[in-house]
This record gives sequence, structure tokens and C-alpha cells, in this order.
Amino acid sequence: MNNHPYHMVDYSPWPLTGSIGALTFVSGMVMMFHKCNFMLLYIGILLLLMTMIQWWRDISRESTFLGMHTMMVVSGLKMGMLLFIVSEILFFVSFFWGFFHSSLSPVVEIGMIWPPSGIYVFNPTQVPLLNTMILLCSGITITWAHHSIMNGNHINSVYSIMLTVILGMYFTILQGYEYYEAPFAINDSIYGSSFFMATGFHGIHVIIGTSFITVCLLRQMKFHFSMNHHFGFEAAAWYWHFVDVVWLFLYLSIYWWGS
Repeated sequence: MNNHPYHMVDYSPWPLTGSIGALTFVSGMVMMFHKCNFMLLYIGILLLLMTMIQWWRDISRESTFLGMHTMMVVSGLKMGMLLFIVSEILFFVSFFWGFFHSSLSPVVEIGMIWPPSGIYVFNPTQVPLLNTMILLCSGITITWAHHSIMNGNHINSVYSIMLTVILGMYFTILQGYEYYEAPFAINDSIYGSSFFMATGFHGIHVIIGTSFITVCLLRQMKFHFSMNHHFGFEAAAWYWHFVDVVWLFLYLSIYWWGS
């Protein structure tokens, strides 16, 4: 029996398997770019998926069944999540910095104009605007889910989380379609590099956030969250709102102003 409110974390193999999976995944992507065997990429994806599933399983057990996540532990988790989101904000600041540095003072190599000469950009009132509306609606649905959990309304919380997952998947499908139809590539001057790096990393964050919320949906269907103890979902909601805000800045700067 502990005489303190803190959670002394047990030994876990998942940080090691996650690191090995990430290394294998990136190595497989490099081989894919050189049109080599895709097997290493598939192994990396499988390792990452297995690590995610089992790590989430262990944390769900600790918080729901073992009572490890006391109020003191939850306070630390909140601080950790906030610092993580701040680090992600600074990550995207670097992309915006590169984009505005290149667009506000275009060099002679790209024709001293922005967008660079020969680049045909997306119409910001078509698919990009639709994706903006989708993410804004998903922000509404996840807020609805949060209030439903706090009010003990199980049915509404399940439906609203499910809607958020569907909207996240819809956004990803539309972005994939947009990339497929793109009239320029990542190697088309600084515009292509800035566009695909910024929007591509945001797309990865949407996929991660959708996975996060999907796990919360499964946990809510199993009654893991209560009115007073639901930080697992709260962290997913914070992350999703961060993804929403970053997309608004991406849309206004790259799609609208940058075009």
C-alpha cells in the first residue's frame, strides 16, 4: 500500500519497442523513396501499431482499474500535456517562419514573385475551405462530447465522439485527394517544400489525433470515463483543438494569403 499519492511507473518494454518501430518505419520510408523493398516499412508500421495498442491498454488499466491516476498524478499529466502542446506549437512555428521568410522577400531564383513562377496553387475556396469547415465542426462535436461526459450523458458523449472521429477521417481523405490532384510536388521550389512540409505534418497530427479520439471512443463505450475523472479524453480534446487552430493559421497564411 502506497503512503504517497504519486504513481511510481513500472518497468515497461513499450518505449524500447516504440523506438525500434520508429527507426524501422523511417528506414522503410527512405527505402520506399528509393523504390526498394517495402517490407521494412510494413514491419515498422506493424511495430508502431502494436506498441500503441499495448501501451494504451496498460495506461487504461492503470487509470481505470488500478487507481494509479490520483488527483496529484492527473495534475502532473495535465502539465505534461500542456508542455507537449507548447513544443508542438514551436514545431509549427518553424514551418511558418520558413514560409513567411520566403514569401515576404522572394529571391531572384524563384522570379522574385510569390507564388514562384510556374507554380499553380490551389483555389482556397474549394477543398481547403471545405476542410476548414470540417475541422471547425469537429471542434464543436468534441466540445459537445466533453460537456456530455461532464454532465454524465453517456449516449450523447458516444455519438459526439463518433462524429468527431468521422470528421477527422473525412478531413484526411480530402487532404489525400488534394495531394493526389496537386499540380506541383514537394521538389517544386520553396513553395512546394513549404506547402507539403507544413500541411503534411499537420495531416499526420490529424491522423494521430483521430487515433487518440478513437481510443477515447472505445474507452467511453466501456464506461471508463466518469464525470470527475476523464483526463484521457480531456487530453485528446486539447490536442484536437490545437490541431484545429494550427489548420486555421495554415489556411489563412498558405492557402489564402500565400496564393
